[in-house]
Amino acid sequence: MSTSAEIKQRDNLFIHPWDDLVKIGKHERTLLDRGEGVYVYDSEGNRLLDAPAGMWCVNVGHGRAEIAQAVYDQIMALTYVSPWSMTTGPAAKFAAQIAEQSPGDLNHVFFTTGGSTAVDSALRFVHFYNNMRGKPKKKQIISQKRGYHGSTYLGGSVSGKERDKTNLDMESQLVHHIEAPHLLYKPADMSDADFLEQCVANLENMIAEVGAENCAVFVAEPILASGGVIVPPEGYHQRCLEVCRKNDMLYLSDEVVTAFGRLGHCFASEDVFGIVPDIITTAKGLTSGYIPMGAFLVSDRLVQEIKDKGGDSAVFSNGFTYSGHPVAAAAGIKNLEIMLRDKLFEQARETGPYMQQQMRTLRDLPVVSDVRGKGLMACVECEIKQGSDDLAMDYEIGNLIDKHCQRLGLIVRPIINMCVMSPPLTITKEQIDEMVSILRQGILLAMEEIESSEAGSSETGHHQPSPAA
Repeated sequence: MSTSAEIKQRDNLFIHPWDDLVKIGKHERTLLDRGEGVYVYDSEGNRLLDAPAGMWCVNVGHGRAEIAQAVYDQIMALTYVSPWSMTTGPAAKFAAQIAEQSPGDLNHVFFTTGGSTAVDSALRFVHFYNNMRGKPKKKQIISQKRGYHGSTYLGGSVSGKERDKTNLDMESQLVHHIEAPHLLYKPADMSDADFLEQCVANLENMIAEVGAENCAVFVAEPILASGGVIVPPEGYHQRCLEVCRKNDMLYLSDEVVTAFGRLGHCFASEDVFGIVPDIITTAKGLTSGYIPMGAFLVSDRLVQEIKDKGGDSAVFSNGFTYSGHPVAAAAGIKNLEIMLRDKLFEQARETGPYMQQQMRTLRDLPVVSDVRGKGLMACVECEIKQGSDDLAMDYEIGNLIDKHCQRLGLIVRPIINMCVMSPPLTITKEQIDEMVSILRQGILLAMEEIESSEAGSSETGHHQPSPAA
């Protein structure tokens, strides 16, 4: 049996997402062995509260034997068939169940391998739709700065996180970004109503600049997750949908993070934000991360338009070997069954406001510049010097908080200087208290270490380097 040290060394042959290739061979990642409920355990036996739920995805919690059994049973019955010419009971059943939970007339489901391929496929569908309508010029995509929509070539291009694009090529002729509707950007003397108008005007102005005849779709997350849990002003999505309707544009709601309970409902677009978009993308909570799977849902209206225009044939030449994989679908079916049976959406609607309330208690800490969130999504943003735009210091505070919290028993997943929380829907109020208490301790210890370092630097006259990103 391999030791932890041997596994960690071999791990340097595995190029991880967002890996720093200069440091390959030197990585010392935490080795996780198992999970149970809201907790995971490392190779040394330490218990860690999984505050990010893996990566926004382990919504029903770790170690669900029911899902494991459903996966086993499906593997033993039928492992795989080609989705091009065949179907299976699990894929057909899961599509119907998703349609039953979806808002409005979004009743057609296209299965993919994950969130990135869901977004990429949905955007290809938008272009296909306009080609079928005889509007081949209508292809331009508008999305938001700080938004994240995947790491395929097109999904990465549509994403608006600039630091994720370093040294990578992106599609620049097809995609246009507007400012994120971030309340931190609101001038102190501006009213909420005026700020909303400004945010909506950003979309209107971009459409005018590009030309409505060229604009195909607006892509927006209900809450910008990886961008730092940015909650838009009330009414933003409704107003933007109206703008899209006026300009013959589609509205794509990227619910890869917010769907399947994160905000207390199976889908957040209608139940939380009051809109029925034309397309919804989903993944992550779709199977609670037990097996990779993604999907996009499309309006009956769009499908009918294509059927009306298609004549004898309208082939959407897009798909994946693993579209509607029966084993992934079996995991998804059982995952949704657990969510509905155990009333996890209702539980999230109760614990979400409590988590937001408890997270806001951290605002008294000097380095905490903002606490924001909604439902079971929260972000604590920290700055060593308030108002500073020093990237090295931002990485330093984020890394230190991460280090201390993990030692104390909490995974926080820092995004530079932002501690992001998105725990399993099963988290209790007592576990939320534990999460917030450890985070407070971690921030305090990081502050102490920074103060000690600055004191030492002053004594020696040298500035201590920040930890690497």
